[in-house]
Amino acid sequence: MENLQPGLCLRPFAGDEDFPAMADVAIAVFATDNMGWVRTPEHIRQDYARFTDFDPVRDIMMAEVDGKLAGYVRTSHWIDENGLLAQGQVGFVHPAFRRRGFGTELLRWVEERQRNVARHHEAVSVHHVFVTEGEISRVAMLRRAGYVSVRHFLPMERETLADIPDVALPEGFELRPVHPVHPDHLRAIFDAHMEALQGHWGVAPPKPGDFERWTTLPTFQPHLWQVAWHVESGRVAGQVKPFINEEQNLTQNRRRGETEFISVGAPWRRRGLARALIAKALHAQSDADMSESVLGVDADNAHDAARLYESCGFRVTRRNMVLRKPLIK
Repeated sequence: MENLQPGLCLRPFAGDEDFPAMADVAIAVFATDNMGWVRTPEHIRQDYARFTDFDPVRDIMMAEVDGKLAGYVRTSHWIDENGLLAQGQVGFVHPAFRRRGFGTELLRWVEERQRNVARHHEAVSVHHVFVTEGEISRVAMLRRAGYVSVRHFLPMERETLADIPDVALPEGFELRPVHPVHPDHLRAIFDAHMEALQGHWGVAPPKPGDFERWTTLPTFQPHLWQVAWHVESGRVAGQVKPFINEEQNLTQNRRRGETEFISVGAPWRRRGLARALIAKALHAQSDADMSESVLGVDADNAHDAARLYESCGFRVTRRNMVLRKPLIK
């Protein structure tokens, strides 16, 4: 294809044969930008297989220099809670190829691809990028291109699971084991979580097929979940659905659980239910031989969730953010 910056060639995604080089680029970026992740070719392949409304040939662009992968970018889109067409981008440039304009060329390509997608939708659209605290060069490039920060997110870490308190459930609630083969049971848990999150930033109502996809995700680990039911009404009142990312633990030689998917329904808030469920979720991770746990929280959460998590032993480790830019069709 056409050479843009000197020595650079952009080409479409070629299929499975590209995954090893893509993983190498991502790993180099994660290490340089202190992102704390590792990617494997199989992990990328599995992720792409789960994406919906996604055509890798049209939605990925590869950047090569003398036949070597220097970087790539991927686009995706969804309707957010305000009815905006949010068009996300995930992009990497290998540290060895930075400061040569390659990231700018990939950004130019992905914005044009997103403008083409927006022309087939009536909704107002925005370019949307999640960036971590360590991606200093990328943030500078995006700001030069007109992106502004719209939200901050706080990764939090509990460095040990050796001192977890025992916190009783409030009166009127009970834990019930999760029956993953019982669709009505799972549906009640899914619907309660989505209802509790309505009004939270970035959370749109579920779409047809979301429930079924949820049950196929690698984070779907019901044996670790802590789900509280309100005894009188028979409804799911609150839940914490931790999971263990075995791949990240193996590749980074750690034993870390993730305390995520935390919600309490509006009628049952401010009773200590979330704190009790978090403590029980930490015990479940400890029982699974984990030695630490992490979670992420919206810095502007209306319920001051970060303070609750701090009281449960978590501490903020960095400050990530979402940047957006209006999309002009």
